[in-house]
Amino acid sequence: MTQATRIYKHSAAGTDWAALLLGAGLGLTLALQATTLRSGDFKDFYSVIVTISRLAALVGTYLSVVGIFLVSRIPIVERGVGHDRLVTWHRKLGPWSLYLIGAHVFLIVLGFAGQDQIPLYKEMWQFLTVYDWMWFALAGFVLMVLAGVTSYKKARAKMSYETWWLVHILTYAAVAASFMHQIVNGSMFIDHPLNRAYWITLYVVMALSIGYWRFWVPIWRSLKVNVRVEKVVVEGPGVVSVIMKGRNLDRLAAQGGQFFGWRFITRGHALMSHPYSLSAAPTKNHLRITVKDLGDHSRSLAFLRPGTRVFVEGPYGAFTAGRSTSPHVVLVGGGVGITPVRALMDEFNGGAQIDVIFRASREEDLVLKAEMDYLANNSGGSMRIHYLVGSRMDHPMDARSLKALVPTFADSDIYICGPEPLVSAVRAAAEDLGVPKNRFHDEAFAFHKE
Repeated sequence: MTQATRIYKHSAAGTDWAALLLGAGLGLTLALQATTLRSGDFKDFYSVIVTISRLAALVGTYLSVVGIFLVSRIPIVERGVGHDRLVTWHRKLGPWSLYLIGAHVFLIVLGFAGQDQIPLYKEMWQFLTVYDWMWFALAGFVLMVLAGVTSYKKARAKMSYETWWLVHILTYAAVAASFMHQIVNGSMFIDHPLNRAYWITLYVVMALSIGYWRFWVPIWRSLKVNVRVEKVVVEGPGVVSVIMKGRNLDRLAAQGGQFFGWRFITRGHALMSHPYSLSAAPTKNHLRITVKDLGDHSRSLAFLRPGTRVFVEGPYGAFTAGRSTSPHVVLVGGGVGITPVRALMDEFNGGAQIDVIFRASREEDLVLKAEMDYLANNSGGSMRIHYLVGSRMDHPMDARSLKALVPTFADSDIYICGPEPLVSAVRAAAEDLGVPKNRFHDEAFAFHKE
């Protein structure tokens, strides 16, 4: 058993424990209300409305905290599940949290307005002026709505990565701003010290996870390995490779197929990190990414100066060679999605029979072709590359076409990174050919785009 395989199995076990803890946390959260209910909470219609609103608040808040945990970069969870899937779950969980908290805001005002027999707007004003920390709670709700709206695909498609990131980071402020009003006004916390201790602990652990894994660890590791830009190489029209040098980079425990968040300490880049995959297997002293011009940030990488300090956050992703279980591997890349596939070629070279499928619309989109050909020509026959250039009509990625191209496709581990239509087509083909789900490995290329 390889070290990578052992790491993967250990990580999967860790993920099971994480799922168990999250489920137990939800049970404890529900128990906060169940154990503090009184007969008065059901005495009339409006009392029931208030009770439901409090339940919605508890579950919605818990889901928002879990959503933050999912992207807090806890290594054992990242390696076991994969960063792209964690982000996908985070995105799916976010709307439910927003719906439940939105329902809480409406129902709590409705319930108390009904009990007090006053209009909704007067009850809302009374909440804000009579109860402690309610202005902060309102600010938190507004920030959460703003982050939620900008996360929808159509809204995000019209925004730069930088703008989206700055807005989305407000989720942290939203959760923090809403905390105190729960503790001082919630009936399940007033005069219930154990409940209050649990809720405070939940927030403290969340804050420590974010502070440690997302801030302290990347800064400490980056200073320790001292990564700096060595040179920038033009690979083709609008495509550059950034080659970086550091010391003892093996301490990062990175593998080909993974990606980092890269923060280049220079004007226009230092504010935030951007996710790019390694385009070659890491060495003790070098890391490389290959980036296509997809926005202001990626375009400006061509002008990075040698010696620029780089802070790295990662490695992330489960798109690694250690997940394979078959002696034959099929690597599929589309467009610039070929970059993690190219890195996997290093990892698998000499250890498996490999078929690489490179899908591109034009010849000039065949990024890194020369070095891929070099690897194949020096593999002793264990590696074959299939360049599929042209329209989707010319090269359908269905079960019949893929089996004709790679006869052992159904018995292989499949790795794919590229645009969503390509990933979906290959996934459907794999299902039609009976490839088990544990032998299909995909990386969400859309996450890497600006």
